[in-house]
Amino acid sequence: MSSAIERSATRRHVTAASLAAGSAAFVGVPAQAQQGRRTFVLVHGAWHGGWCWRRVADILQAQGHKVFTPTMSGLADRSHLAEAGLRIGLDTHVTDIANVFRWEGVTDAVLCGHSYGGMVISGVIERLARQTDAIRSAVFLDAFLPADGQSLFDLATPPVREMIGNLQRQNAAAVPPIPARVFRVNERDQAWVDALCTPQAISTYTDAVRLTGALGGVPKKTYVRAVGYPSASFDDARARLSGDPAWRVLDMPCGHDAMIDMPAQLAEILVDAA
Repeated sequence: MSSAIERSATRRHVTAASLAAGSAAFVGVPAQAQQGRRTFVLVHGAWHGGWCWRRVADILQAQGHKVFTPTMSGLADRSHLAEAGLRIGLDTHVTDIANVFRWEGVTDAVLCGHSYGGMVISGVIERLARQTDAIRSAVFLDAFLPADGQSLFDLATPPVREMIGNLQRQNAAAVPPIPARVFRVNERDQAWVDALCTPQAISTYTDAVRLTGALGGVPKKTYVRAVGYPSASFDDARARLSGDPAWRVLDMPCGHDAMIDMPAQLAEILVDAA
């Protein structure tokens, strides 16, 4: 009888210790950060994957925030889906991100799209329009900002449109990555970025997005321009939004991949956007 009581007491001691250990992981986060915890869904651009957000995600998670950095179908760690011959288009990528909200139960999130990711999050905002508590803030990071019926092909620079047109005439299934140096990624990280970028399904560039104005219902909206990378499309978006009181427009002094070049500054912008 005494032995049974001792074993029971031991189990209670172990359980209490385990709970304390689990709590200790969160004790290190300042109380202020715990109270201001936010959820971020960070959407990568063309040819990239969730890997490109690692530096920003580490910073945000260290502050106690919850961060999702999904890789879209056919790219990076999900490139095997393209090899399987599946038809991957813009709507596929919209579904990839919308499903994160559904299966992870994400609400009150900051949704950020980089570059091509602007096309994707525009579609996601439409898809989740009836779920009014899903998105508290939308951030377009050096990103395409489409109107209804537009595709990335419509908004891209003439050289990119020419490249895509040539690939279409060759019946190519995918668009190969553009070198990191073209996007003005800092020299130290160019080889790393080039090694991890993968071809992207051509349909994602040519598929049109269908919009009904759901973006207007998002409470907070931010456009961030990485001014170290020349782009008429992004300059045009910045100019259009600069006079709109519903938008906050910011500049970052870096190349196109701001999450790689200036992760600390971008993390601060994302927290402010919340």
